[in-house]
Amino acid sequence: MGNYHARFGAGEKAAIISNPYLSLYKLGVVTADDQENWVALEVGTLLEPLVARIFEKKTGLKVYQRKCMFQHPQYPWMLADLDYLVDLPDGTTAIVEIKTTNYNAKDKWWYNGVEIVPVYYEAQGRHYMAVTNLNRVYFCCLYGNNEDEVMIRHIDRDMAYETELIALEKDYWHNHVLAKVPPPYTEDGDLILESLRRRLGPADTDAPPVAFTKAQSIRIKRYLELQEEKNLREKDVKKFDAEMQRLKGLIVADMGGSCSAICEDGCTVTWKPVRKVGISKDSLERMKEVHPDIYAEYATVSESRRFNIRTPKADAA
Repeated sequence: MGNYHARFGAGEKAAIISNPYLSLYKLGVVTADDQENWVALEVGTLLEPLVARIFEKKTGLKVYQRKCMFQHPQYPWMLADLDYLVDLPDGTTAIVEIKTTNYNAKDKWWYNGVEIVPVYYEAQGRHYMAVTNLNRVYFCCLYGNNEDEVMIRHIDRDMAYETELIALEKDYWHNHVLAKVPPPYTEDGDLILESLRRRLGPADTDAPPVAFTKAQSIRIKRYLELQEEKNLREKDVKKFDAEMQRLKGLIVADMGGSCSAICEDGCTVTWKPVRKVGISKDSLERMKEVHPDIYAEYATVSESRRFNIRTPKADAA
């Protein structure tokens, strides 16, 4: 592996730019228990030896481990904790990364019928090649419960990609991880709010108002514009909803006591019951009074926050 060297250690993964959540873990902002997908992570870890055996059987190559943390000689913040290594027939060494996924997610390993490596895993693999000075990474991903439900892919080193990746990682490491400054949000709104919920914790109702800058206020203006446009369109949507609901009632009335109907053209209609177990608000109040011990043991309090914008015009009205 040339002048590249290994620093012994265990636990942390290296692809910081590929998985910012792990950066927060490294800084102590979150813990492993905070991860909602901890079961999937545990399953992946437990299945690693099995998937490695499948890779060996499918390829005829023998994998082995180097239980150490590899460190780039020029960029000490670039680390690599490899799953396995394999010696190829041409005398070179390659990396083997073990992955697991579910049956529905296996399509992410294809694009327009062509075999690919998902973007996140590709970035991880290219990071590892940069750190170890190796030229190939194999990915072996198990998506089922037998040896034929496995995907094996490989990528070779791309120096142009690697140069850009190192520059991005350097910026991220110095300007976000070490500075403890979260990177700009690029995800959709639900993911942003969930990230904030985890990072900030319960609402502090005594916190003083934040003074928005002119640049920040632009978002509010755009939000209100979209809200107004949505309200205008919802008037038409409500008309459609009302007519559809009336027709739905007439169709169900035609079905009588049946849960299904068949049209002459083959169209089918179903009106099937959906039952779920729950406790009404009144019953919950009675439990609180009659069985406070049971209520205290099983009742949980969740917090949600209501977003609202009031304009000066609305306040004056």
